[in-house]
Amino acid sequence: MSTLDRFKLDGHVAVVTGGGRGIGRAIALALAEAGADVVLAARRTAEIEAVAEEVRGLGRRGLAITTDVTDMAQVENLAEQTVAQMGKLSIWVNNAGGADDRTLRPLVDVPEYQWDFQNDLNLKAVWTGSIAAAKRMEEGSSIINVSSIEAFDPSPANGPYAAAKAGVHTLTKSLAKELAPKIRCNAIAPGPIPTEVFMEALNLTEEMLPAVAEQVGVPMKRLGQEDDIAPAAVYLASSASAWVTGTVLTISGGL
Repeated sequence: MSTLDRFKLDGHVAVVTGGGRGIGRAIALALAEAGADVVLAARRTAEIEAVAEEVRGLGRRGLAITTDVTDMAQVENLAEQTVAQMGKLSIWVNNAGGADDRTLRPLVDVPEYQWDFQNDLNLKAVWTGSIAAAKRMEEGSSIINVSSIEAFDPSPANGPYAAAKAGVHTLTKSLAKELAPKIRCNAIAPGPIPTEVFMEALNLTEEMLPAVAEQVGVPMKRLGQEDDIAPAAVYLASSASAWVTGTVLTISGGL
């Protein structure tokens, strides 16, 4: 098998949570381009239906299943329906995350409900998704968790999110040890990417982004794009990374 052939995902079925927009959409389309059939999951039905149609336009099967990833029963249903309707499950991308109120605040001002919500969405949902997938996966499958470089350092005004993402790293490494060699589990830690949540939380416009990149000190002199993350997901899902598990891959423009 050639090196490029090892990146092909023909015969695979992938689930991407938070797959209706942003990084999730980019990952879903990249997996489809590589040959995988893709199930999109999110709360916004219209968005995942649109991405499923894009997947079908690439010649792959696309399925949208409306799911609240903070509800364990719904996550179990997502995994069960994937196998029932698509025939198998071999790639699971825990991408859904963020904060519901798009508000930055110091930890002393974080309401309890917001702490609970962010940990449910950014950490607990990674656990529930991973175990729901692992129970149904075959040999050679892959779980990919989308984290953040916020997990590595102090994050003033964004503490709950950073703490949850730090937990994702440890969870990823624990799952990798427990599930090997049958299933690999890795994480991707993106740097600053102007997603909808990012733009709203910082009250930014498109015109402000070059200045933000300069202020943050990104060595590559720009903020990231969703398409900067998607190829890494293809790599971690494919046999090209057959000896890679328990790894957190940082994609941050040099930060």
